[in-house]
Amino acid sequence: MTCHIRLSVVPKRRIFVGRALALLFVFVVLMLVLAVLGLRLGMVATLVVTSTFGTAFGLENLALYMTPLLMTGAAVWLALRAGLWNIGAEGQFLAGAAAAAAAGLFLPFPALVTLPLAACAGMIAGACWSAVPAAGRAWLGVSEIITTLLLNFIASYLVYYLVTGPWADRITGAQVSTERIQAVIPVIYGAVHWGGPIALAFVMALGLMLGRSRFGYELTLSGANPQAAHYAGVSVAPRLFLALLCSGALAGLGGMMEALGTVHRLQGGLAHGYGYLGIVVALLARQSAYALIPASFLMAVILNTGIVLQTLQVSASSVLAITGLLVFAIAVSDELAAYVRLEKQK
Repeated sequence: MTCHIRLSVVPKRRIFVGRALALLFVFVVLMLVLAVLGLRLGMVATLVVTSTFGTAFGLENLALYMTPLLMTGAAVWLALRAGLWNIGAEGQFLAGAAAAAAAGLFLPFPALVTLPLAACAGMIAGACWSAVPAAGRAWLGVSEIITTLLLNFIASYLVYYLVTGPWADRITGAQVSTERIQAVIPVIYGAVHWGGPIALAFVMALGLMLGRSRFGYELTLSGANPQAAHYAGVSVAPRLFLALLCSGALAGLGGMMEALGTVHRLQGGLAHGYGYLGIVVALLARQSAYALIPASFLMAVILNTGIVLQTLQVSASSVLAITGLLVFAIAVSDELAAYVRLEKQK
């Protein structure tokens, strides 16, 4: 007689094997879809690899994609450590971008002074954008999933209002955009700017801080078992509030990097879904902040693959389909990995 039990702690090896099978499943489905579209897998794979890794343009794109994905992924991951779902990283990203753009457009200082101020403005704006959902969740028990999600739409419409109204480009007449911001993040090579290394440093610092600090332990305990945290003398509500505030600040800093490092202006559609893709990155990383790096790299490759597929007349929505399928496969594999079969003696 056999039965299945759910493990409270899943071994890393089972997670790794399950996710490898999930990626294989996504690859097989993608291969079948390409075959239906009349595209040869070998040709597409060669094109994707050479375009992504064989050219300077492709490598620059990977770096530019990874920077916001690292920040939004870190934002969502931090909230998850406290047992919270920050679905509003997209709105916090846009709020940070708008605040940083305001600093870049209107402060009469040199770039050396403006950039740190813009970074602070982006982080403060992102934190403020998450403050109301954070307070509602911490002290009133209001679901942060709904409140953070709804604020995404407000942030998007606010940015569109700014770039088509009071902040619209009056110089070149560019549509749905501000004028070019002169204070920009310095580049390292080509289009790759210093936002990427700074994002990596934030992720590494986040891993060290939460892995070795009392605050990290209390935050994890508050998210995993609030009753046990109360019993241990931990004030849960303030830590939940602070976790969502810091989460918003990270996303806001990502918006600053995108506006002043990559795009050099505030424009409609600036977020490109990075806030939602950050959820995927955080889910892939699971319990490790350091795993945010390979997870964001994988998502950057998928985004770059989407560009290549568009050159083959495949719809741009294919990227969303691939991402959705990947999330579904990963979620199923993680759930199945938690179950083991036991043989019961009669």
